Amino acid sequence: MSTKDNKGTAVITGASSGIGAVYADRLAAQGYDLVLVARRADRLQEVADRLAYAYGRKVKVIAADLSDDGDVRRVEQAIAGDESVTLLVNNAGLGGQQVVATADADAAERMIKVNVIALTRLTRAVLPELLARNRGAIVNIASVLAYDTSFGGIYSGTKAYVVNFTEALQREVAGTQVKVQVVLPGATRTDFWELAGSDIDKLPSEIIMTADDLVDAALVGLAKGESVTAPGLADTAKLDTFLGARQGFYGSLHANKPAARYAV
Repeated sequence: MSTKDNKGTAVITGASSGIGAVYADRLAAQGYDLVLVARRADRLQEVADRLAYAYGRKVKVIAADLSDDGDVRRVEQAIAGDESVTLLVNNAGLGGQQVVATADADAAERMIKVNVIALTRLTRAVLPELLARNRGAIVNIASVLAYDTSFGGIYSGTKAYVVNFTEALQREVAGTQVKVQVVLPGATRTDFWELAGSDIDKLPSEIIMTADDLVDAALVGLAKGESVTAPGLADTAKLDTFLGARQGFYGSLHANKPAARYAV
């Protein structure tokens, strides 16, 4: 293991391909050792071997299906209390355009387990140590579809959870040196689409981003201290306007009596 410019260990889920594999490459280049988590053990090992050779970093692999309760707990045990962990990238996710009435209930449950429960449990596993040492970061990969149900309410709902969970976590760590970032990818060219049963090439090419560009932008956002990084958003004032309007709307929901329209 190289000790030059060692930034600690980055744990990356969904690291065998796509966004997760790009994160692994970029973070190894930056000086992180890696713990790579994914279901496909052969592809995961290929990524690990390549990065260990290219960058001289220590790379550990954990083959795990994050929709399996036992596997999630095995990953938790491997990273909880590890003093070397300075960064967690919760990237693993399942997608699909299922509507509730016709969705396969087991598939929906797997999506929720990966997108919501595993992300929550792994965050909980590393956060106490990050706070104790007052350093490090957690990056949660959500989706622009957290704000749009057109792709299917189940998937959108899981990503809305990621956004809200991350925003609450940001308040929890306020005043510390621990960073928490939520990333909002739009359409990104990875095998996620094929696995979700969709064809990304049916979308306009001008809205499809490469995984390399997405991750590079997200890492710039993290370095800048952004709490919300939307790589496709050109005008950040729109985000400020949206968040301000949402907060104003929330404030208007409270009253000691029902609104007049509900008078009996």
